[in-house]
Amino acid sequence: MFRTLARLLDDPMLNQSTATYSDRVFLIHPLQLSRWLEQAWTFATEMRWANIPKKPPFLGDNHIVAALGLPDTPVELLSHRLNSGISAHSKADPHTYNDPPTLGDPDPQPPTNPPQVLPPLPWEHLIYALLIENTGVYEILAEVIRRYAVGETLEAPSLETQQWLRATEELFFRNPPLFHINGIQSEMRPDMRVSRRNAYWRLFGMDCAHPLPPRYGSAGVDQVWKRDVGAANERFHEIFVQWLQQVWVGIENVKNSSGANPTDAAYVGQLSQILRDMFDMRRRHGQLAREEFVHVSTMSWFHLTVDSNTPLVRDMKADGTDPADRLAKIGQRVGIQPPRQAREYFEMADPLSTLLRFVELGSFDDATGAELLYKSSSTVRKDVNTIIDLWQSATGDPLKEIAVRVAAQPRSSAQPRSLPSASRPSPAPVTANRPPRPGLVTTNGMK
Repeated sequence: MFRTLARLLDDPMLNQSTATYSDRVFLIHPLQLSRWLEQAWTFATEMRWANIPKKPPFLGDNHIVAALGLPDTPVELLSHRLNSGISAHSKADPHTYNDPPTLGDPDPQPPTNPPQVLPPLPWEHLIYALLIENTGVYEILAEVIRRYAVGETLEAPSLETQQWLRATEELFFRNPPLFHINGIQSEMRPDMRVSRRNAYWRLFGMDCAHPLPPRYGSAGVDQVWKRDVGAANERFHEIFVQWLQQVWVGIENVKNSSGANPTDAAYVGQLSQILRDMFDMRRRHGQLAREEFVHVSTMSWFHLTVDSNTPLVRDMKADGTDPADRLAKIGQRVGIQPPRQAREYFEMADPLSTLLRFVELGSFDDATGAELLYKSSSTVRKDVNTIIDLWQSATGDPLKEIAVRVAAQPRSSAQPRSLPSASRPSPAPVTANRPPRPGLVTTNGMK
């Protein structure tokens, strides 16, 4: 979400082929950013993704936006008081209203239709938030904010960094304003770390790669986010790995002109349907739509912070060539080492988010659609190839070994004897329930 805003500030119509993200987003007042999120939620149903004229599948139910968003009556509630004032009109200042109110004016009125920066694209898939959180960026930058808040163990922050510190603490480390779409933190859900893990478990049956830091409670010991869930996609990991394996078989054999070809496009399509059904079950009547919006927005802010040499990165003397490099240098300053797979998680987050959006749209549900994953020279084919490489490297799941086995035994089919089901218990241990791999390593007793 915030990476979208950072891109829109310099390229409102998204005309540039290469995405660039403006640092000016960190100079915007947190009240404006908060209101911008409310607007982004309100306009969600008006968006179309990938030029496909279908309802946004990530909502589960289009009516969830109106049900949870601010009412459009009276008009002033949305058209004036909610306006964020964020505009790409001024290159020098990200604020629309630069002139202070006239002294003694009791009720200065904003323009009737101020120029607004609104996101024409939906937010990323929840898998994006899981992958970005697995990099450790949230915990590392949380420690940076804590250090600046309680003492002077780091360099004196520049004015730009102080603006980032205030915005980050107000947006993500305190209760949101009352009645705000971002306000999912309450007495029922007091810890956002636990809330995110609850959403990850329900939609993917997966946990973060690192435990909760003891500083923020002992919830990580008994995995409180799994209590009273009732239903979760615990077989997502198993089915998803099979799906990637079958796609890789197709990629490996796409140029076969003679001999056996174990590629089974129909089976890839069936696995795609199972994945889509899993998501649909958890999204019924708009469930998890608001949570996904909040968690993706949160992680996009932290991702954006290390995505380039931003003011904080420069102040921390952590300039680098990629997010993982910058994060590692910042981590050294606060005694927290990110996982070795951080680079893979960062690089995989965007393409996997896009790929799962296509899965939810049903783009690969039949053999013809499934062939797009390995036959065409499209962006989808390129992305899925990258995802397979990165996923295998980050998780250790053997995605490419199946193609080697099939090549050695060309007469055997790559398809299992029975088709997996989204609800039928797995005959083998569910790999998604395995203990999390080593994640953050700390030197200051934080873990």
